[in-house]
Amino acid sequence: MSALVCALAPLVLAGVLGPAGAGKLFGRGTARQAPRTALARLLRDGGRAALVLRALGAVELLLAAALLAPPATPLPGAAAALLGAGFLGYLGYARAAAPGSSCGCTARQDAPFTWRAFARAAAVLAGGVATALAQQPWWTAAARRPAAALCLVLAAAAVLTALSADPDRRWRMPLRRLRLRIAGHPLAATGNRLAAARYPLAATGTLAAVPVAATVELLERSRAWQSASRVVRSALLDHWDDGGWRILQFAGVHGGGTAARPVLVLFAVDAAASLDTVREPAVRVSVIDADSGAPVMATV
Repeated sequence: MSALVCALAPLVLAGVLGPAGAGKLFGRGTARQAPRTALARLLRDGGRAALVLRALGAVELLLAAALLAPPATPLPGAAAALLGAGFLGYLGYARAAAPGSSCGCTARQDAPFTWRAFARAAAVLAGGVATALAQQPWWTAAARRPAAALCLVLAAAAVLTALSADPDRRWRMPLRRLRLRIAGHPLAATGNRLAAARYPLAATGTLAAVPVAATVELLERSRAWQSASRVVRSALLDHWDDGGWRILQFAGVHGGGTAARPVLVLFAVDAAASLDTVREPAVRVSVIDADSGAPVMATV
């Protein structure tokens, strides 16, 4: 089985490096995300960081192609192992120097990185080593044992999906929404009482729907935003309406130094309020751990 794992490692590794490289090289989010990464701090320039990210994307694409194409040699695997080691070193620097920054691993997410980024880098390193040690090409191994090869590839894909750069948008946030709809949103209990007292028209639903951009603008002018903005480290990541309230999700970092940990910052704002109807909206803020979902702090 270990020989089959080594033989199929190039196939899995190419599936990791190819999409990541394409996102960095061709993605429109690269230039936007680059200034928020630890790489920009290291290079002291967001523009240079964007160029480096795009160059790295090209390297990852070329390496993915080399891993898939004949003839099978140890060189692509060795290069991938070096790339994974470089990723781990960079993430270690970013964790120490700029714990609230984005790692820039996929050029598709602004949220601060978590242990998943280290796990993905370690997977690239391990995959490179396995590829370099493979005794046969992946296409030969897959042809000899197709059923076992398919099971291994599917298992690897499941693990990599769990380590994806945006698990909240893919699967964790939908599960949280379902749980909140069943158990009730933690922001709504106090928030509904505040809204009923201060904005009776909004509670009865007689105000027109407000665009999300208007809600964000109103939030960013509120005292609640001023008190919690020190924790926020991203633009708006997600939003949804629930019981007359608009929930706005941001990524952030709570604490400093070695105690810093990635969190999700949730604001509940009256969905019918805007700058045209109120100057200081009722807002509930909840900060939860990005990994466990446990509350970190909550303020009105």
